[in-house]
Amino acid sequence: MSSIEDKLKQLNIVLPEPKTPVGAYVATKIVGNLLFISGQISIDQNRNLITGKVGKDLTVEQGYNAAQRCGLSLIAHAKKACDDDLSKIKSCIKLTGYVNSTEEFIDQPKVINGASDVISKILGKIGEHTRAAVSVNSLPLGVTVEIDGIFEINLN
Repeated sequence: MSSIEDKLKQLNIVLPEPKTPVGAYVATKIVGNLLFISGQISIDQNRNLITGKVGKDLTVEQGYNAAQRCGLSLIAHAKKACDDDLSKIKSCIKLTGYVNSTEEFIDQPKVINGASDVISKILGKIGEHTRAAVSVNSLPLGVTVEIDGIFEINLN
């Protein structure tokens, strides 16, 4: 068992089941030693969409929790792409987070911290990453957050 799996158990985190894409794209793509993961939308532990605008329907804390769920989905997809072996993850390189928020809302980074924090908590030092946190007027299915990621992996 990898130390990342140990960390998941220690934190009592169960990764969600990686979702199959519903559009004309793939969930993950490996190019060299880089793993690109398509945008993961906010879905709670009961598989319900987390919807609404931060700053109107949801608080920063609720947005943070939605982003955290996206971060867990990214890890779940990374695990699947690495043949269920999380020890193949060398680092999280970049996250791009999109927050469905009102025009006046300015705390997108605080929302996307949900994903950054959970990934860093699970992966430790290799979870440190670059990031963008962007406000958008809407997201697919009315979800609150969508986040994509780039990871460095070792497939040897």
